[in-house]
Amino acid sequence: MRRRVVLIGAALALGATSCSASFGMPRGGTQQGKDIFGLWHTYFVAALVVGGIVYALIAWSLIRYRRRRSDPEDAMGASFRVHVPIEVVYTAIPIVIVVGLFAAAFRTEDRVDDVVPHPNVVLHAEAFAWGWRFTYDEPAGGSFTVVSPPSGAGVPGPVIELPLGETVRVVLTSDDVIHAFWVPGFLFKRDAIPGRTSEFDLSPTAAGTYRGECAEFCGLNHSYMVFTVKVVDPATYRSWIAAQQAGQEAAQT
Repeated sequence: MRRRVVLIGAALALGATSCSASFGMPRGGTQQGKDIFGLWHTYFVAALVVGGIVYALIAWSLIRYRRRRSDPEDAMGASFRVHVPIEVVYTAIPIVIVVGLFAAAFRTEDRVDDVVPHPNVVLHAEAFAWGWRFTYDEPAGGSFTVVSPPSGAGVPGPVIELPLGETVRVVLTSDDVIHAFWVPGFLFKRDAIPGRTSEFDLSPTAAGTYRGECAEFCGLNHSYMVFTVKVVDPATYRSWIAAQQAGQEAAQT
């Protein structure tokens, strides 16, 4: 009885997850994140279909070929050694599934890694132990930098803003060891490697506040290497840019 209750509970949990709108995963706050979510959706559905077929065949085999009470105790049941059509089918179907999933992943990764010729915003992100240095290069001229305060328990990381519906080019690098630029709400992570520059685009599609952090263990204060991303409407973003530039100019005089 207990085993049956556990099985029923597991089936209900799986059904609730599969029937949820997000399939157990955030949808992503950028266009790139939405592409990743779509790929996850495809893989999840494929896994449900394959799993359902496998479990159905197992159940059918257990019922169809179970030993009856009327059978002798030493009866083994009928068996066969070769069935070419079945062997062809169960070999071809997994190959087709794997090729299809590989093609879907390749196309999605190609879209996520694609960069536009003229982004609306260029953001240089420099990782260091243990913080971030974000430098904005504005197309209209001028730049300013947002830097992490000294890291430690309870110290908030830097806050940056991105414009909703515009393309942001992130130019990522590291000053010392391997770090990682990770915004879970964007479904996006990219390693920051010393001596190398990585460029990628982010196109925010959902306003809100997102937590960012380093996702590669980089030393003592790794867990404090956080930052906050605010996605706001373009007008609010321009006002924030102007305030940041004015504040930096005032600090330099």
